[in-house]
Amino acid sequence: MADTQQTAAPKKQKPQGAAPKGKEAAEAKPKQPRERSDYVSRLKTHFEQVVRGELTKQFGYSNRMQVPAITKVVLNMGIGEGVADRKKVESAAADLSLIAGQKAVITKARKSIATYKLRDGQPIGCKVTLRKARMYDFLDRLVNIALPRIRDFRGLNPKSFDGRGNYTMGVKEHIVFPEIDFDKATDIWGLDITVCTSARNDQEARALLSAFNFPFRQ
Repeated sequence: MADTQQTAAPKKQKPQGAAPKGKEAAEAKPKQPRERSDYVSRLKTHFEQVVRGELTKQFGYSNRMQVPAITKVVLNMGIGEGVADRKKVESAAADLSLIAGQKAVITKARKSIATYKLRDGQPIGCKVTLRKARMYDFLDRLVNIALPRIRDFRGLNPKSFDGRGNYTMGVKEHIVFPEIDFDKATDIWGLDITVCTSARNDQEARALLSAFNFPFRQ
């Protein structure tokens, strides 16, 4: 009489040296340190404890949510030399990443312009958008360290608002930021900084930035 019981198939053994897959790969990969969830930037605390109260008294807001706030900061570099040398754009993006504390994105041309020998899709600059804690930390370094380093600095132009509460300023030399080592910098790039706020007009936006000690010209 034939044996009707089926024997269990032997388990396949993984070959030695095989790369782990799926869940095993996730467990084998070293965990990256997480950012501190309890960290609050100095300017954020200053906004909540000081600036809100000052602007409420100045403009007579009835609701604390009416008080304008800084929503984001956009940093942008236009690298004209990148048309002839892509490495210039990559070098500028690396420096911008150091300044912002966040990886910069390389921007590309949207259309071809024969006069400037520019082709569609060619790298021509880099940018980065900062929000929340990194935004406040960057503004802290900008106002207290970078701007005082600018040669013959006489204050920010108070007319550089766009009518919607946003302010744009330019820095001619990116080496004024403490993250850039002057001795190792091979090129000097200009930097555009746009501070976007929730203010309804330029008057509110200027009062907000002045409360953060932005040095506007009188």
